[in-house]
Amino acid sequence: MGSRVSLPALLLALAGGVLLWPWSGAAQGLPPTTGDQRAVEVDVHATDAGTTLSAEDARRLGLSTDGGEATLVPPVLLQESPAAYPEGLEGVDGEVVLELRVDEQGGVAEVDVTGGTSEKALVASAVAAAKGLRFSPATLGGQPVSVRLPFVYRFEAPLSESFMGHLTGTVRAKGTRRPLVGAVLFLDGSTTPAATTDSDGRFSLKVLPGAHRLELRAPGHAPERFEEVLVQGETLEVLYRLEPLVVNPYETVVRDERERTEVSRITLHEQELREVPGTVGDPFRVVMLMPGVGSLASGISYPVVRGSQPAATGFFLDGVRIPMLYHLLLGPAVVHPDFIDSIDFHVGVPPAQYGRLLGGAVEGRISRPREDRLHYTVYADLLNSGGFVEYPFASTGTSVSVAGRVSYAGLLIVPLAESLNESGSEYSRSRASFWDYQARVEQKLGQGRLRLFALGSSDDFGSTPIPDVANKNGFGVRTTFHRVDLRGTHPLAGGEAELGLTWGLDDFGFLGERTVARPQGIGVERVGEYTLRQLSVSARARWQRRFSGTLELTAGADVEHRRAAIVLRGTGLAPGQREDTLSDDPFQSPSSLATFSGGWTQLVWRPASPWTVSAGLRADAYHLVPGITHPALEPRLAVRHALSESLTLKAGAGLFHQPPTVLLHVPVLDTSGLRYGLQEGMQVDVGAEWKPFQGWEVGVDAFYNPLRRTVEFDLTEVALERRRIGLTGPDPAESGYAYGAELMVRHPLGDNWFGWVSYSFLRSRRHQRFARFDAEGNVVEWTRGTLPFAFEQEHVFNAALSYKLGRSITLGAVLHFNTGRPESGEITSKTMSPRFDEAGGPLWVRQDLDRVGRLPPFFRVDFRAAKSWALEDLTLDLYLDILNVSFQQEIYGYVYNFSDPKETGGRREHLREPLALPLIIPMLGLKAAY
Repeated sequence: MGSRVSLPALLLALAGGVLLWPWSGAAQGLPPTTGDQRAVEVDVHATDAGTTLSAEDARRLGLSTDGGEATLVPPVLLQESPAAYPEGLEGVDGEVVLELRVDEQGGVAEVDVTGGTSEKALVASAVAAAKGLRFSPATLGGQPVSVRLPFVYRFEAPLSESFMGHLTGTVRAKGTRRPLVGAVLFLDGSTTPAATTDSDGRFSLKVLPGAHRLELRAPGHAPERFEEVLVQGETLEVLYRLEPLVVNPYETVVRDERERTEVSRITLHEQELREVPGTVGDPFRVVMLMPGVGSLASGISYPVVRGSQPAATGFFLDGVRIPMLYHLLLGPAVVHPDFIDSIDFHVGVPPAQYGRLLGGAVEGRISRPREDRLHYTVYADLLNSGGFVEYPFASTGTSVSVAGRVSYAGLLIVPLAESLNESGSEYSRSRASFWDYQARVEQKLGQGRLRLFALGSSDDFGSTPIPDVANKNGFGVRTTFHRVDLRGTHPLAGGEAELGLTWGLDDFGFLGERTVARPQGIGVERVGEYTLRQLSVSARARWQRRFSGTLELTAGADVEHRRAAIVLRGTGLAPGQREDTLSDDPFQSPSSLATFSGGWTQLVWRPASPWTVSAGLRADAYHLVPGITHPALEPRLAVRHALSESLTLKAGAGLFHQPPTVLLHVPVLDTSGLRYGLQEGMQVDVGAEWKPFQGWEVGVDAFYNPLRRTVEFDLTEVALERRRIGLTGPDPAESGYAYGAELMVRHPLGDNWFGWVSYSFLRSRRHQRFARFDAEGNVVEWTRGTLPFAFEQEHVFNAALSYKLGRSITLGAVLHFNTGRPESGEITSKTMSPRFDEAGGPLWVRQDLDRVGRLPPFFRVDFRAAKSWALEDLTLDLYLDILNVSFQQEIYGYVYNFSDPKETGGRREHLREPLALPLIIPMLGLKAAY
């Protein structure tokens, strides 16, 4: 405590006072005095009209008032001068009454003590402080005058630290434990803030002992009231939590976005990755709803990018290529969603760092470890359960993150599979399961970081014989992979350098089981295994530096060594494999030793403010032992021109190479296929990006991809040996092209909703050799022609919307439409024509490939509903995610059969039955985040 000032100058204006006027008696015709001038004290009086001077006194002072009274305007305090409580004085209160003479300039000319306490220290402090007061001059009849006025200093003895109570604490958001910055605390009903939280959500204040009422307010949170009792001389530490008005709101966040230098890159963040209906909360599945993407079948999330094979698109995780992205084709991705911060989707002309790809590139960026406190999430749904734990060690700068999942997919998938396959179900049961893990240790090293990241995945599905009858067979497919990556980043030569080392193991195997009779009963034994195994070791380096505002250079190199072989145990043969092909068929008996090496550079140049030029060059060498080497040089160029702040034109082109592909990535086969040479294609893209309104983005692209050389095998050729003519020759290559247009209208996160609409027109053709058949199904000639590619879907439409309602309820829907693929027999059935033999019996004859039909179009609706709760330290989410809530059947092909004569009056008739399935994946789950 100090002093409190009382200013009775207003009392002077209301009740009267003393006016000092410099007066010369000679000037007024009165008897002279000893001096030229003297101060005359005159009473002033308060009236309803204000403070006045009588007409007689005004005349005596020489004021012209036209015979009336003169009005006094009292002084007004302009500058306070608080009196400090004297040091060394304790427990003494009091007041000092002063009389001040305020001169014509508003300064304090005299200070007289007229009453109050006799404590000399308080009097001295009041007198010293009064000399610092400043007023506006008093005026009388418009002229400055000097006045005397009373003034009071009141002193209150400051309370000692031992007497006060100390309240300190932290304010956090309920559920997320996020510190609330700028939260305001009000004490005992006061409208004046008593404290405000700092950047760590902390506050501190001293208050009198006793009970107090506190109110906390923070933007976006409901105000809360608390009651605390403080004890004299003690500190009370509190933790207050405020309820968010909306749990995990769709907020517009200004991020430090990487500048767009590519032709076509779509970046998705946060809820855009985890709350899209039909994706089961999996970030990578959102790519299926992007422009330029077709699909194998509904629910199978391997994208067909601009008419290429799914294996032509690469999936990366911070530069590490992932061999298998999804569990059981229909399941979640092999990486826990909490490890993914954002996803970049390069639908066309990806930068030079993405090599050995003929199609697009999808890169998941691992989230930076949080360094504040322990975080964990756990969830469970109808398909699997998983968890994520992250803990920072602040003393050493170390962060550890661990995640994993295990499935009980059989509860959902096995009954579905058995309902579709009744044959053999009496002696076998379907099975399906998977697991995965991820672990990260990241260490700060000065200005750099060192990270060890390991991940792995395993899938097992098939049929298991029931141990009731001997000599019954079962069959299974097992896939496993592991990756261990060590990466370091550090400033170097004015830029940032990265060095990485990766070890990998991939298995893709077929397992055979059989029931056997034992003395104790019939049991199940594994009788054979055929596994493709690949061991890889790779290294990569990257350096990036911005030389100026107009020039930025990124350069890198990578090398990968692969050792591939087969593992045979028991009666292990691949489906359809013959023992006489084990030595001469690279796909039936693959074994290889290969090294892929490459270097690349990407230069970004901004010659003028509206222009951005990104030029890249990549050189690769594909070496297969013994003595097969395929060099490849890939120039790439992207140009962007900003016509305005809202409209940008763009164009790009590049050359791309890739080893032969087999539908999806299968270990060993892409390496063994190098003896057939490389695939080569070019990508050309032009388009525009437009931001018509705040929060809206429009993108338009047109592309043309000439494919000079393609070597694309399907699983039928590889596993069942139904080979096209010329496949075993020196060059099974074909050629082709793809072209199309894409449109995307997007509203990113903000205003409690996000969504987009995308449309793609896609055509993909191949120049290939095919057979022509006569009316009886015999081959009459071989010819060449331009045919629709097996994965071509000409029209694809997607619309996604997610809206955050009140009470933390989220609703969302996805609409998907695509036209059917050709029924060419490569990944589906082949069109057959109804014919009759000489006896009039019905026949089905294969249709020429240039005359095959198409599968019907498919339309579906996905739905997602979620409710969130903010508990004390937990956020709880309950969600229902349904793929194909519209219950639409997708036709994957046809079975060409004949009717039962008993049902058709003794006649056998053509019977074309669709292979259709209303694939519906309902996912009910619960997730807790701490």
